[in-house]
Amino acid sequence: MIAKLQCVVLDCSDPVELSRFYRSLLGGVVNRPDPRWSLDEDWTTLHVEGGLVLAFQRVDDHRPPRWPDPARPQQFHLDLGVAELERAQEDVLRQGATVLDAGDGKRSWRVFADPAGHPFCLVRD
Repeated sequence: MIAKLQCVVLDCSDPVELSRFYRSLLGGVVNRPDPRWSLDEDWTTLHVEGGLVLAFQRVDDHRPPRWPDPARPQQFHLDLGVAELERAQEDVLRQGATVLDAGDGKRSWRVFADPAGHPFCLVRD
């Protein structure tokens, strides 16, 4: 092993807004003091139970991905496990997500975009 994952960083136009969106999905603490990072209007963090840290970095002229368009690829995505797919979908839509691929009603996952356009999947546990 060469390294361990410290955080996953998402580029966006509004770090605070996106950190709050993911807090509404995953819980956790926005901008908890951490000696590894300097927090400011261009860099926000979300510390989630279990040690996961998501970081949100302001990028001027952020161009969100267009899933599944290869001209503007997804760049990354998160798989988020849920107990009840329908209920979780309602919850993420209320928080500002949009549906990218609702599936056929038979599969165990659906694709959404966060408010900055990053794809993520809800996957039935």
